[in-house]
Amino acid sequence: MLRIDCLRAIYNDLPDALVVTIMGATAAELQSLGHRENFFYLQHAMGLASSLGLGLALCKPDRQVIVFDGDGSILMNLGGLTTLARYAPKNLVHVVFDNESLLSVGGFPTATSTGSDIAGIARAAGIPRSVSVNTVDEFAQAFRDALAVRELTTIVAKVEAKGPAVYVTDLALLENRFQFSRFARR
Repeated sequence: MLRIDCLRAIYNDLPDALVVTIMGATAAELQSLGHRENFFYLQHAMGLASSLGLGLALCKPDRQVIVFDGDGSILMNLGGLTTLARYAPKNLVHVVFDNESLLSVGGFPTATSTGSDIAGIARAAGIPRSVSVNTVDEFAQAFRDALAVRELTTIVAKVEAKGPAVYVTDLALLENRFQFSRFARR
């Protein structure tokens, strides 16, 4: 399955959530579906989307927080999974798009290409709900279930190593920061 198809399948479920994406392809694809003020494209901070999402979830317990992460990013910050588990915010859904590569920075293989299991690592770290999905329908169902259950959830979506032709967004990073900040304070 393609990451863009996953994003498209749940795009209408995102209007009120605080949404954080990692850099590169994920940010570009989400923005291509239509930018919203509640989307924060975390550029130049690989490995920190889950940490930023945790901070938001703890500071804004009344708001749903969605993190769109990648395998390369979460593998750079595995300690983030144990910290997520330690605090276990019920309002956080952590989606990891696993394409078995560092696609946005050249396509080098990640540890998942040789068998590392991010969903298994998340479970072992203590994440209450952790699931791996392989189809868009499974992804959309797992995502909606996570929103309904309101329990810290990690969803690992096994996607193809394909992305957009261009990995940059047309929104100025500073403007994105201000828009998102204003939305989060509402």
